[in-house]
Amino acid sequence: MSQLATSPSSPVLHIADGIATITLNRPAQRNRLENEDLQTLLAHFQQVNDDPAVRVVVITANTQGQPKPVFCAGYDIGGFDEKGQGASSFERVPEALAVLRPITLCALNGSVYGGATDIVLACDLRIGLQGIEWRMPATAIGLHYYPSGLARYIQRMGLAATQRAFLTARPFTWQQLEKLGLFEDFVQATEWQAALNELTQDIISLAPLATEETKKSINEITTGVAQEATLRARVDRTSLSEDFAEGRAAFAERRKPVFRGK
Repeated sequence: MSQLATSPSSPVLHIADGIATITLNRPAQRNRLENEDLQTLLAHFQQVNDDPAVRVVVITANTQGQPKPVFCAGYDIGGFDEKGQGASSFERVPEALAVLRPITLCALNGSVYGGATDIVLACDLRIGLQGIEWRMPATAIGLHYYPSGLARYIQRMGLAATQRAFLTARPFTWQQLEKLGLFEDFVQATEWQAALNELTQDIISLAPLATEETKKSINEITTGVAQEATLRARVDRTSLSEDFAEGRAAFAERRKPVFRGK
């Protein structure tokens, strides 16, 4: 699904058939994120957000040549020494990711550490590779994590798992992550591409307008800023849409619907 550069680089963006794939592309450095990479990610997010043809954003990593696959080793700790950089600079990436218009899917094809765990949590959906681990070492290096990241941990993983992550710094196995209900599935390497393709196609097949409006409402309810009038307006808009009429007709005729996002 991804189109990789032939040499290490900032994250690579590839768009085809309504799916935008963003691939972290520094495998020899365990795909750690440098300040340049953060700016590239923000630019990619803006590009896919502005492209109405993009329905799904998949975030994954190039793990070629790694002894054990690592999706991302987190933020390059040396970046804290650069003026104007650090936690606040990194925080903008998951914050932007969390509010993207398309549905976002993290294809976690390797272990994940540090701030990169928040990128995983900021996505709407997640699929994981069996055998990976997840670790948050902030307190182990003397750092209080940024507020929005802590809030997202509690919202997605729950209080007990958040306490374990930050107050022990112990890694989670993939089996422990699976029990939290965060992931759509954990699959073996031999089944990875087929499972990822199937999930993205399931998302693409949904009604675009209803999916995007529902995503907005879910996010607003989760963060406590939802207005009932706004949510009901979205219900009314979709109930009067061409897509809903097509969905009902397709159901009655026992065929696959053809949605137009209107």
